[in-house]
Amino acid sequence: MLRRTYPAVILAGIVAVGVYWWLTIPSTIAASALPAYEPDINNGSTIFNAGGCSSCHAVPDQPDRTRLGGGLAIPSPFGTFYAPNISPDPNDGIGRWSEADFVTAVMKGTSPEGTHFFPAFPYTSYQHAKIEDVRDLFAFIKTLPPVAGTVRDHDVPFPFNIRRNIGVWKVLFMDGKPFTPDPTRSAQWNRGAYLVNSFGHCAECHSPRNVLGGIIRAQRFGGGPNPEGEGWVPNITQKKLEDWSVKDFAYFLKTGELPEGDSASGLMARVIKNTSQLSDDDRAAMADYLKSLPPVEGPTPPPKRTDGKS
Repeated sequence: MLRRTYPAVILAGIVAVGVYWWLTIPSTIAASALPAYEPDINNGSTIFNAGGCSSCHAVPDQPDRTRLGGGLAIPSPFGTFYAPNISPDPNDGIGRWSEADFVTAVMKGTSPEGTHFFPAFPYTSYQHAKIEDVRDLFAFIKTLPPVAGTVRDHDVPFPFNIRRNIGVWKVLFMDGKPFTPDPTRSAQWNRGAYLVNSFGHCAECHSPRNVLGGIIRAQRFGGGPNPEGEGWVPNITQKKLEDWSVKDFAYFLKTGELPEGDSASGLMARVIKNTSQLSDDDRAAMADYLKSLPPVEGPTPPPKRTDGKS
């Protein structure tokens, strides 16, 4: 009996490894899939601001948001990630990347070396972007100053540091679908929906996550623990912000000031530095979409501390 069992077990193991290997192959976009294109630098600047690229990738503790030398520490339940250098520096940044390398990284989460990027890089949202916008973003970044200097390795413990396993995570939490406009909605609303759900990646912070780190779809935009550790990210659906008008949302994205007179702080203050650079039309579009989010019952925030800290 055992002689018959061993070959079956070995065969099952080989099949399992084969399926795992196949499922976790990093996806790429070939250069041949990118037709001739004249990039729009101005649109690339808009995408840069909508995506909040400088919030993570600008060198910390200096005022120039175009110096994308990286180094910002990004804490998470799975370890601490360090934003890489994405300046045009040919040695330490992405100066030697091809356009296909960049599009693949942003939309597929795959490095030029053919390995999975950790999903601290919000490609789960960027996957919904238009390829033309990603190409424009690449062209814009190439106009920024190169910044020398390497960034330290991520501090991610076993087993989360096994990049091949991220391929399984992608199967679970990436659908690979482009943004599809809603024909029943206005052009402004669709523009806002596109910016919020692709480059704006608002749901990445404003949604609770499961034990694997994937967004809980039923509570999308419902708030939850700050993915960087301390504090709570608010519910931004009409469950909590029903009193906000479209103008309130737009004004907040421009100034960081809340209708009740308070102002954004922490991570959101960094976001406002980017959205404040967008056009009034784009902020109005995002506001139109955000105001339309149906009420979602998110997780319950912890009680406020008596010392006034959240």
